[in-house]
Amino acid sequence: MTRIRANGIDIEYDTFGNPADRPLLLIMGLGAQMIHWDEAFCRALADAGHFVVRYDNRDTGLSTRFDAAGVPDIVQIMTKFRAGEPTEAPYDLDDMADDAAGLLDALDLVSAHVCGASMGGMIAQALALRHRPRVRSLVSIMSSTGNPDLPPGKPEALAALMSPAGETREAVVERSLAVSRVIGSPGFPRDEAEIRRKALLAFDRAFYPVGVARQMAAVAAHGNRRPRLEALSLPSLVIHGSDDPLVPLAGGIDTHQALAGSRLLVIEGMGHDLPRGAWPQIVTAIAKSTAQAEHARAA
Repeated sequence: MTRIRANGIDIEYDTFGNPADRPLLLIMGLGAQMIHWDEAFCRALADAGHFVVRYDNRDTGLSTRFDAAGVPDIVQIMTKFRAGEPTEAPYDLDDMADDAAGLLDALDLVSAHVCGASMGGMIAQALALRHRPRVRSLVSIMSSTGNPDLPPGKPEALAALMSPAGETREAVVERSLAVSRVIGSPGFPRDEAEIRRKALLAFDRAFYPVGVARQMAAVAAHGNRRPRLEALSLPSLVIHGSDDPLVPLAGGIDTHQALAGSRLLVIEGMGHDLPRGAWPQIVTAIAKSTAQAEHARAA
């Protein structure tokens, strides 16, 4: 793993595969470090013909933290967001998209296929909107458009998301297990030993729950992307779980309908996570999408 200066901040990243292969930038979701793109998953993508880049978003992991920005009032922000009222934030998803574009610059990548999960999908959408020539194709996983008319997540899923992060290693692990039981994939085996291992790894690497509040504010402040996505023309793949309680399937369908010509892959039994059992479907779909986009670029 390496740190690089991009868009005026320090960004921690690493890569998998052959730099001569199709570049694929992976953007993780709310409060999640780049290690939540599992190494085995990244290697599977690399084996499918990609040069994979994963990184820590700002305020997450080992990238720059915005302590001076303070802690936003998330309850107030989310109340305004649900009411369709404008909200303020220390930064928004456009700034986070500019981080991604800056990382591509720093890595001398003129363009890349971009894949984001959850909030990462929203950042990927913003990147395509702000820096269209840099995005060869878009993959939006378990994400949404910010359309205020869409149904919210289930109350129990939202409560799990807002639950205290914990302060000790064991408390953080127990919270991770509890959240997984609520938002995880009911149609796939849940490996609680792996969830525990990943939670401990993330805690020891960079435990920083304060950044989550600022990222939530960034999502709320970005507003409705649906009208702008409708005007966007690029190869796109939308992947969503049939049983996602946090970002309901309607969010994936709305994204698919907004992106003209996009393909929608609904994975039965998948919730708001990336279960190992779904990896073959996801990797195959991404590889097919990026290969088709490359063929279209060369034509």
